[in-house]
Amino acid sequence: MGTAVLLSGCAVGTGGGSGADADYDSEAKVGGTLSVMGFGAGDEVATARVDYTTAQLGDVEVDLIEGELDLQQFLSAVATGDPPELVYADRDQIGSLAARGAIRPLDDCVDGEGIDLGAYVPAAVDQVTLDGTVYGIPEFNQVQLTMANSELLQAAGLGIDDVNGSDRDAVTAANEKLMRSDGGTVSVIGFDSKLPEFLPLWVAAGGGSVLSDDGRTAQLDSQEAVDALSWAAGIYDDQGGFSAVKSTRDAADFFGEGNQFASGTLGAMPMEQWYLNVLNDVSPDAPMAFDTVRTTDGEPIAFATGSAWAIPTGSENPEAACRWAKDMTSVEAWRAAAEARLSAREADGKPFTGILTGNTVADEEIRGMVTSGGEPWDSGVTAMYEANDHTVGLPSNPADAEFKDAMQDAVNRVLEGRESPEDALAKAQQTAQQALDESWQKLEESK
Repeated sequence: MGTAVLLSGCAVGTGGGSGADADYDSEAKVGGTLSVMGFGAGDEVATARVDYTTAQLGDVEVDLIEGELDLQQFLSAVATGDPPELVYADRDQIGSLAARGAIRPLDDCVDGEGIDLGAYVPAAVDQVTLDGTVYGIPEFNQVQLTMANSELLQAAGLGIDDVNGSDRDAVTAANEKLMRSDGGTVSVIGFDSKLPEFLPLWVAAGGGSVLSDDGRTAQLDSQEAVDALSWAAGIYDDQGGFSAVKSTRDAADFFGEGNQFASGTLGAMPMEQWYLNVLNDVSPDAPMAFDTVRTTDGEPIAFATGSAWAIPTGSENPEAACRWAKDMTSVEAWRAAAEARLSAREADGKPFTGILTGNTVADEEIRGMVTSGGEPWDSGVTAMYEANDHTVGLPSNPADAEFKDAMQDAVNRVLEGRESPEDALAKAQQTAQQALDESWQKLEESK
């Protein structure tokens, strides 16, 4: 069953996520069991924070349910009255989960534990705040960087400014200079605009947004959206079509030493900052150049994504759940994580490039721990932190899954050549707005 189906039905908890069934007491001594769904301690960053947090909680038996969050399993557990005490979800899932009553408001948690939401990335907080109420504590922040093969740029007489998005005509021209095709097969992708996922980034870079600030009005048919999709899809058309580019993209050894930059089969693309570490690990000698993604006015921009801690409706241990969320995202926990990652990188003889935590205070401290990897990697780290200071994001809304599906379906129809950007986005606008109207109405009626 798809995500949109799971999230479009009736509420599974106490209407609109009221959380009235679970009392929270900030003065209570925590104990008992804390089952956590959707999170695993898979690396030193996670392990160090889990060790710190469990030590802070004391007499609490923690049960980590490994693996990514299974929405169907989670919603079924809430519906049957047997939810985990805590859940780890993508931030773009929080609005729908809250609207369905699957997770509870965190006002009492935030106030009772003295969690300073002002210390978190504003775009991340917006993503977990539905109709003025906070439903999640943000963790991690993902941003996009412009990554390019410097040798291919130089050979074409280009620089990183030609592919960072600040001048879309320049990117289009650079794409044509960088691309190579043989008999309909793309041997070198000039520029990959990363559709359908990155349409919101390109719309924001052009001064627009696919959704209003209050999360109630779709703006998929705006001129900024049409212009962004027309340009970003045109990048593929100039290379023989999206399917031709995707075939070459999918054939790349993305996580290996033969990745598209090391093998010289990609000129440039925007990509999340974690790929910086992948490249440095597997192909440290790859000829790279980095920048932020730029708006059409030349300013840095990134589209924030990440995860969040949320407390399910019916959680039997909300005190321990809240304190876990607080401690896992605290400066102290992130310091321990950074020290563990730094030690691991030093042991491997590799630079520590930092961690984007979602906590701005922790980010600043960790930035001071970054070690030099030389160029071009130091430029990549600088771009990462600059991007993190210039993030935007979609506001939380009760139809986030349906909205995303409508948007990506429209982009795919354009990429497949079945519809024009104007027609596809007009249809998506109607579908998305209907989903928003119905979901907001249900939320209001549940209060």
